[in-house]
Amino acid sequence: MLLFPTTIAGSLPKPNWLAEPLKLWAPWNLEGERLVVGKHDAVRLVLKLQEDAGIDIVTDGEQTRRHFVNGYMEHLDGIDFDNLKTVRIRNRYDANVPRVIGPVTRKRPVHTEDVKFLRASTKKKIKFTLPGPMTMVDTLFDEYYGSREKLAMAFAEILNQEAKELAAAGADYVQFDEPAFNVYFDEVREWGVAALERARKDVPTKCAVHICYGYGIEANNKWKETLGHEWRQYENTFPLLAKSTIDQVSLECANSHVPLELIGMLQGKDVLVGSIDVASNTIESAEDVAKVIRAAMKHVPADRIFPCTNCGMVPLARDVAAGKLAALAAGAALVRAELGGK
Repeated sequence: MLLFPTTIAGSLPKPNWLAEPLKLWAPWNLEGERLVVGKHDAVRLVLKLQEDAGIDIVTDGEQTRRHFVNGYMEHLDGIDFDNLKTVRIRNRYDANVPRVIGPVTRKRPVHTEDVKFLRASTKKKIKFTLPGPMTMVDTLFDEYYGSREKLAMAFAEILNQEAKELAAAGADYVQFDEPAFNVYFDEVREWGVAALERARKDVPTKCAVHICYGYGIEANNKWKETLGHEWRQYENTFPLLAKSTIDQVSLECANSHVPLELIGMLQGKDVLVGSIDVASNTIESAEDVAKVIRAAMKHVPADRIFPCTNCGMVPLARDVAAGKLAALAAGAALVRAELGGK
C-alpha cells in the first residue's frame, strides 16, 4: 500500500470560459449543450492538473456545480430557489438562501453521470464530494419541517441513496462536506453525527467527512481572527466521529492554529491532513508540506495519513493551485522516501 496517498478537499479553479475566475459561486458562462460539453472539458482539464502534479486520489474539482451545497440542492424538489431569504449561515455571515417549502425529495440521481464520466477519464482512484446534511440545513430557510433535525434526516436519506449510486458508478471514496460541524457543537452531538451516519449507512466504499474553517474568503478570515491562539473546535467533534462509522476525517492543519495533537482523538480513522493553505496565494515548498506530515505522524499512524488541501481552491488562480498541488505531492514523496517507501 502506498504511504501518504494525496488528495484534495474539493474544488479547483474553473477555466475562464466556464465561469468567472477567482470568484466563489460564479454564474456559468455557457448554456444548454455547450454547458454540458464545457463541464466535461473542465473536468478533463482539472484531472490533468492533478495527474501532472502527482495527486493520487483525484476529484472532478467540482467543475460540474457552482456551489458545493446549492449545486446539489438545486436538483431536489421542495426547495424554492426563486424567492430567497436572507439568513445568517454558519453563525458567521448573512447570505441569500433558498427556502424549504415542502417535503424534500429527489426524483432522479444527481451526480451518477458525473462520476461515470470521471471514472472513464482517469485510471487513478477517484473521490466525489457531497454536502453533508447539517451543512445543507444551515444553507436554507426552513418553512416546512420546523425542525433542523427532521430536515437533516430527510436530507440524509437522500444523500444515502446518492452515495450508494456514486459507489456503484465507480467512486472509490465519497466525501460529505460538513463545515457546520465546526460551529454548532450541541447540534453535532444531539443529531449531526447521527444524520451523517445515516447518509453513510451501507455505502459500499470508504466515506469521509470534511470539516474545516472554510474557503479563504474575507468572512471566514475575519472569523478566524476571533478564534484566539488555539483553534480547538475539533475537540468537540473528533471524539464523536471516532465512535462513528465514518472511515475518514478531513481537516485543516496548514497555517492554522489547530493543536495537532487533537487528531490523536481520531483513533482508528484515516486522517486527511490539510497540508496546503488555501487562504494564501503563497505556494508551499515540499518541505513545508513534509513538516505538517511529520508532525501528524506523532499522533496518527503513518498508514492512516492522507495529505490533503485544507479546503477547496476554487477562489485561487489556476497557476497557484497547480503549484500547491505539486507541492502537496512532492512533500508526501519526501516523507515517504524518508521512511523507505516508494
